[in-house]
Amino acid sequence: MRLSLRRSDFPEGFLFGVATSAFQIEGSSFGGAGPSHWDTFAATPGNVANAENGAVACDHYHRYREDLDLVRSGGFDAYRFSASWARVMPDGRTVNAEGLDFYDRLADAICERGLKPYLTLYHWDLPAALADCGGWRNRDVASWFADYAVALTGCIGDRMEAVATINEPWCVAWLSHFLGIHAPGLRDIRATARAMHHVLLAHARAVKAMRAAGQRNLGIVLNFEHANPASDAPQDVAAARLYDGFYNRWFVQALTRKSYPDDILQGFEGHMPDGFEKDLDAIGRPLDWLGVNYYTRTNVAHDPASPWPSLTNVEGPLPKTAMGWEIYPDGLYGFLNRLHRDYTGDTPIIVTENGMARDDHLLDGRVEDTERVAYFDAHLSAVRRAIADGAPVKGYFAWSLLDNYEWALGYGKRFGLVHVDYSTLARTPKASFEAFRDAFGGD
Repeated sequence: MRLSLRRSDFPEGFLFGVATSAFQIEGSSFGGAGPSHWDTFAATPGNVANAENGAVACDHYHRYREDLDLVRSGGFDAYRFSASWARVMPDGRTVNAEGLDFYDRLADAICERGLKPYLTLYHWDLPAALADCGGWRNRDVASWFADYAVALTGCIGDRMEAVATINEPWCVAWLSHFLGIHAPGLRDIRATARAMHHVLLAHARAVKAMRAAGQRNLGIVLNFEHANPASDAPQDVAAARLYDGFYNRWFVQALTRKSYPDDILQGFEGHMPDGFEKDLDAIGRPLDWLGVNYYTRTNVAHDPASPWPSLTNVEGPLPKTAMGWEIYPDGLYGFLNRLHRDYTGDTPIIVTENGMARDDHLLDGRVEDTERVAYFDAHLSAVRRAIADGAPVKGYFAWSLLDNYEWALGYGKRFGLVHVDYSTLARTPKASFEAFRDAFGGD
């Protein structure tokens, strides 16, 4: 199966890229990295499927040249990667020369292959030493993060096409502090309210510090999920509105309107940090671009038996990925237009993640992931439609280059365009990789 679209179907200069993250592929036991809260979370029984960890992952730390050769051969223009805070600063505050040297070599290798480097400073691996101090619950995390941002970009920022501060603040704050699914695995509304604010304050402090140091093209990456009422009942419609509030509106409204949604503030009443309002001006200062991660929609129903937000997610009727996520390309189309219309105006938007997990198997040296090709084709078509409507979308990054460590789900869920044999770490491009290469002009 082939992708139906070609470069000529998108505006001139539109970027096609592929994305990864440090903890999921590099191997946290290499390069003098200190422990992160993901290392300690994974070491706790019951937190991660099969008690799997990221100590080796895909060993990208040693195999990065091979992996970047794959990116180049796939015809991609850009490579989105993240850095490990715990590798750059093992204790969260003191620079590790060995860690910086790795990212210096990685930056050179990306550029040597003619790829545009898109750096994300934080993709969830908080140094354990900072978790000991309260992590994202502690207001001081904003200053710690700004120091890390300046240290890393001071080393490699001159070669970066763009820098994002934080990947998916909703996952950093709500998924990890309210639902307890990701590190640090808390289920505490007070911790959540603080993390929801401090993650944005950390973004603001880092942007200010990097701009002062001369770093250019700064943004943040937000994840969006379409909230679909499970029925037409007013209670379900209201529940979906609340879901949209803490998942979608909270972050983009603060970044573009210098305010938080009133309906979510009501739920956080008594738990927000004192004086949080004074930070909103800094949080809402202009960005150079906004990253959009999109995968699915959620069907939301009112649940009167549970505390605020008193909702539950119910299974929907659409085809699903191996994650159980509904395939809903119209959600991406809707968000790109909604952001342009209601929040970001002409600020450039980049789709920084989009992809699907599938039960992939290597047979006779191939992975025929035709469902994944169809998924990408439908979502690329949604991007094209949004551009035709006027949304300033400038690029699209497929998630992910490699099968990798899927956090609390271990190695069982495969998102990659390239198959990884976890016993040998051999890489094998899938049919989806070939589809991108054929569509966008690889070797």
